[in-house]
This record gives sequence, C-alpha cells and structure tokens, in this order.
Amino acid sequence: MDCNDSGRTVLSIVDGKLVLPKTNYKDVGLVAGIEIHQQLDTKEKLFCHCPTTLMDNADHTGDFFRYLRATESEMGAIDRAAQEEMKRARKFQYYTYPTTCLVENDEEPPAPLNDEALTIGLTLAKTFCMTPIPQVHVMRKLVIDGSNTSGFQRTALVAINGALPNGGNIETICIEEEAAQRVRDDIFSLDRLGIPLVEITTSPCMHTPEDVQQVAEYIGMVLRSTGAVKRGLGTIRQDVNISIKDGARVEIKGVQDLALIAEVVRREVQRQQELLAIRKELVQRHASVGSGQIDITALFKETKSAVLRKSKKIFALVLPGFAGLVGREIQPGRRLGSEMSDYAKKCGVGGIFHTDELPAYGVTADEVARLREFVQANEQDAVILVSGANEKQAACAWNQVHNRAKLALSDKSVPEETRKMLEEGSTAYMRPLPGAERMYPETDVLPVMIDEARWNAVTVPELLTVKAERFAKDLGLDPAVAKQMAFSEYRPLFERAIADGIKPNLASRTLLATLTEIRRDGADTDKIPDDAILSVLEAVEKGSAAKEAIPEVLTAIAGGSSARDAMAKLAPTVSRDELEAVIKKIVAERADFVVQKQKGALGPLMGVVMQEVRGSVDGKVVSELLRKEIEKVLGDKK
Repeated sequence: MDCNDSGRTVLSIVDGKLVLPKTNYKDVGLVAGIEIHQQLDTKEKLFCHCPTTLMDNADHTGDFFRYLRATESEMGAIDRAAQEEMKRARKFQYYTYPTTCLVENDEEPPAPLNDEALTIGLTLAKTFCMTPIPQVHVMRKLVIDGSNTSGFQRTALVAINGALPNGGNIETICIEEEAAQRVRDDIFSLDRLGIPLVEITTSPCMHTPEDVQQVAEYIGMVLRSTGAVKRGLGTIRQDVNISIKDGARVEIKGVQDLALIAEVVRREVQRQQELLAIRKELVQRHASVGSGQIDITALFKETKSAVLRKSKKIFALVLPGFAGLVGREIQPGRRLGSEMSDYAKKCGVGGIFHTDELPAYGVTADEVARLREFVQANEQDAVILVSGANEKQAACAWNQVHNRAKLALSDKSVPEETRKMLEEGSTAYMRPLPGAERMYPETDVLPVMIDEARWNAVTVPELLTVKAERFAKDLGLDPAVAKQMAFSEYRPLFERAIADGIKPNLASRTLLATLTEIRRDGADTDKIPDDAILSVLEAVEKGSAAKEAIPEVLTAIAGGSSARDAMAKLAPTVSRDELEAVIKKIVAERADFVVQKQKGALGPLMGVVMQEVRGSVDGKVVSELLRKEIEKVLGDKK
C-alpha cells in the first residue's frame, strides 16, 4: 500500500495477454478517502446498559411509531440533507425487545459514554500514532431517515492525526452509536440501535481504486488485531469519498464487501466522466430544460401501461436537445434517466418514464407520437413522464426531475451528493452531502477527560500481520496456514490451545480444516463450545483419542452431545494391550492375504483396524504395531 503513489499503473492478464487499463487514474485526477464504521464487541451499548446482541425480528415484544422532523442548528439553519429527507412525510415503526430499553425509544436520557468502547477507541488511536482529544465531547448528528428514534446520532471525536503505512493519514477516530436496523420499508428494529461503533476517517490520499481497497484492508486488519470488534456480515461498513478532475466529491455509503471497494471506485469514476461528457454534448447541442409543468393525464386514460393507468396525475417535462442522452449508460445498469428517477423517488413515486426508452412498459408507439405532438417536442428532444398517486406527489417528483435535469447542463453536472451502493458496485442517489448544520452539542452527556495517565495506560495490540509471522517462525506453521490462522475468528481459541500444550499443527488443522469440513456437511459448528473443542484436542494429545475421530466427535457435539459422551461413544479408550490383541487377531484371520500382498497388506489392514477401534487410537500407533505384526507373520511363513 502506498497512499502517495498516484502514478502507479495497474496491469492485468486477459486470455494470456498483457492488457493496460482503460483509465489512467492519474490523468483523471482521482482523489479518494474512506470512512470505516466497525461495530465494537462490548458488553453494553454506548449510552445504556442493554446488551449488544441482535435478536430475531419475529421475537419483538412491542412496537411504536414516530414522525421525524429536522431541527435548526445553533445558527438557525436546517441541514440540506435533512431537508431532502423531509420532502415526504413518513411514519416510522420500531420493534422493541426485552433486550432494549427506554433510551433506544428516546423516552429516557442517555447514560454516560460507555467506557469500554472509549478504551477500544483509544487503543486504535494509539495503534495509528494519533493524538487523543483531552476532553471528549458527545455531539448530535442530525439523521431523520428513520434509522434513529431521536432524529440524531450521537458521536464523539476521540483522536486526530494518525498515520498509515507509506505516507497516508488517518484524520479522525470517533466513537458513535450504531443505527437501527431496517426490517423493511419504514420498519426498523431497535436491537442494533446504540451498539458502539468506531468511525475511522482517512485523508483523501488515495489515487487508484486499488489504493482504496488496500487501505481499507489494512485498517480492517488493525481493527481485528484488537480482538475487540464484532465479526460477520453487517458489522463493518466502508463509506468511500471520491472525486475526479472537474467532477465533485461524492460519498458512497455502506460498502460492506471489501472485495467490491475497488470496483465501486472504478464505477464512480466512470459515472463522473460520463456525466461530464453528457454535459459537453448538451452544451454543443444548445440543449435546455423546459420550465412548464405539462398535465398529460388525459393522454393516458386508456393506456395499457399499468403504472400510468392507475396514476391520478401525470406531468411531462420537455428537455430540448436531450434525446438519446437521458438513456445513455453512465454505469453498468445505470443511465442519466436513472439519476433523474432517484431524485423523483424522494417524493414517494416509483420512478419515471422517458422517451429514450419508449415505447415500452405498456406505452405504445402511437402514444409516444401523440405525447410528442401534445407537448410540442421534436425528435431531438427528450420528454420525461412523472406520475403520482395525487397531484402533490406528482408535482414534487416533477420538480425533483426538473432540478436534476438543470444540474446535468450546469457546471455542477456532477452534483455533490451521498449515494448508496447497489449490487456489483454501481450506485444510486440518496441525498445531498450534509453540511455543518447537521452537528450540534449533546447536552445530556457529560464530557470525558483523557489525561496523560489514562493515555499512557493504553496498550497497542500485536498486529495480525506480525502475529502471522510469529506463528510461522515460532510455532513452525506453514506461512500460508499461519496467516490464515492469525486472521481467523478462531485465533483466540488457537492461542488458548497452544498455551494448554496442544501441538500447533493439530490445533490449526482442527480449527481451520476440520470445522470447515463438518460445517459443509451440515454440522452447526456455532453450537460447539470452545471448551469442548479444547477437551477433544487434549484427549488426542494425551493419546486417549485418535485424531481420526475428531470430525465425528465434533459433529456429535454440534448435534447436542457433551464432549465426554461423544468421545466415550465415538472414540472409546483402548489400551495398548487391547490394541495389540485386536491387531493380532485381524492379522491372524487374514494371514493368507498378508502372505499374498506382503508389505502391501499394511494399507488395507489399517482401515480394518481403525474401523474396529473406532478412531480411539492414533493412526501412527496403529501403523507401528500393525507393521510389526505383519513382519512377524511373514517371518514365520518363511
């Protein structure tokens, strides 16, 4: 990773041939930064004493409703992003559980800032060589999209000015509360609300898509190195800030798949380039944006389009000179018309129709011709159709499309905005970028002092990359296995096993390979207690169970058996004398086979013996005794 190497060229191999990338990101002027939000694995939430466990939505025990409205800042202004969310009056429903309380309901003042979460934040700050804030103040961040019952998210700046490898910078670390989880539409679940998050924000020091992904991977590694963050889908989210020359800063929210970050950046660069190219073409065409809101409801009274037929009001917007450009692709699966549709959806409509894609969706060629004639649009013009459940909704959507069309022609053809990631890396408009008006002090939570003694007491964890090197060097693990073990969620259990005297290869093979194999075969490995795994490994280490029995024993434990019962049934203890007797009997019964196969009889007879002793003896011991017995039989036959 090198945040300052903006001129790096990335090569790829396609069909055995070296291929240069289509985009030179240095020439494009790509500048990017990231914000990483990671849930912390604390016992309690950030501002109450509720547990940080997630519940099944079906287990909710109550619900309530809220209407959220934006409040003015201390200077009397309303944040522009909040104003956008207020275009449509929305009634939000919230699920409550026995694990949630009145703080999540916004019916009780918050408790003091969770000290465990703050300590984790300070640990990360020290790991990144940052400067702590001497007095940590909690702020309110205005959020009225339904994800918080109070209409704001509480956040606290913990540290500033950190370092990334090879020159990059961490600008800030904040501790903040997680948002409520959307169940569907405007229904939210309060079990996630208030779980502590750490927000790590970098400077805009990245200049290729690969840089962004590598920085995200590094920060993710540092987070996991603490051993104090939650794991699993949805526990970490990356927001990517991207701009190019002549473009604008765009924030893409909620990139959960680390492997998609580089593709998200590539597609955003493509989108901004295409929007700039569309503007250039529009200027050359002397295009314009019509100002008249034209009622065309009557034109579609008999239409076969289900969407238009059920609409109470349909308005048209004429865009002179826009023909062919509204339907121009700006990202895979996305067009300029998609951008206009995103804006219209803020008013509650399902989307828009436009003449670049018609006839389609039940709209006939004759209807398109009558539409053009009615609104006096020629073939060089595009016409947007906006329909709504009522006149107010349709008018709101028309105004949104009108505003977005004007932006396409302006020197802000790439608007500053917040976008959400779609499948495979394309994005859709969410709202304008927030301004300074969204932040104001939280008066219900006292500040926390970070004095020199507390800062000096913070310890820096061993990074997982360093740990992997140590596992390979000190424990003799293969470097690839050592890295996999260091980054595995089973790493703490592995380290416990080693401390208890378990051989590293046995422990790593069981945790990385055996558990994966039995999981694929249907075992619920999440139900196997750590202590049970250690008991099985200790039995193998002492020779009272064979390593060959581990899969069956762990599968039985996953099914509900205790470790003792599973080993007694599937790996009963067999003494050396008993084993020798079993081997002698098996070899004697197959003496002719031994004579025929000679030493080649060892393999087939191993399987017979192991089946007889049911995995209760180590294979090496069986092999040693069996070989001696075969040699004895062969010696007697000479």
